[in-house]
Amino acid sequence: MAARNGTLASSRLRRLAQEKAEEKQAALEACEMCAEKIGAQHRHVIDLSSRDMKCICQACKILFDRPAAPADRFRLVPDRRLRIGDLELDDVIWDDLRVPVDMAFFFHHSEAEQVLAFYPGPAGATESLLELRAWEQLETANPILAELAPDVEALLVNRARGERQHYLVPIEDCYDLVGLIRTRWRGLTGGQDVWKAIESFFGTLEERSREATRDGTVKPRVPARVGG
Repeated sequence: MAARNGTLASSRLRRLAQEKAEEKQAALEACEMCAEKIGAQHRHVIDLSSRDMKCICQACKILFDRPAAPADRFRLVPDRRLRIGDLELDDVIWDDLRVPVDMAFFFHHSEAEQVLAFYPGPAGATESLLELRAWEQLETANPILAELAPDVEALLVNRARGERQHYLVPIEDCYDLVGLIRTRWRGLTGGQDVWKAIESFFGTLEERSREATRDGTVKPRVPARVGG
């Protein structure tokens, strides 16, 4: 059952990433719950039955901003972003996870009742056959991973081109990265344009993230200095 659910999750994720990449970013959009007009910057909920994300207004955000019950169909996608600078994830552990590329994201899937791993590429999001025992070891070494909110938060890992970046992010950030790579990838290696876009994506993510440690401690933001 878990394997079948994982396959369903893979196809739904690819479809969602494609739809999100092709979504027109209008100045004004309508809340998909109440039809109220909303701005380009807004929150989302995820529909657990279809894995689709829906745009919501502030009033609906308040409605869904509560602890989710197991029977709830919709989950509010959080907006916290944490950079985990000391995540314990070396080359041996990465190989044990059986991810075939250097960029992937991991999240708890409620329907599959396990952690799933996906990696972005020119075809969209592809599910990796995650070695669950290796994930359990990774989670034990990094207690912050136990804090991932099911279905709506992910561990995003970037090891491409020598990077060692680890972030706890809203699942929508992963979909954005998938769409970026799928639409800009050219040829066998992707091309210069896509790698510049990936660098920009992670640069923006870095600016939006707070620093955290693998044990779950979130460091306070340092106020920007004004003047000389």
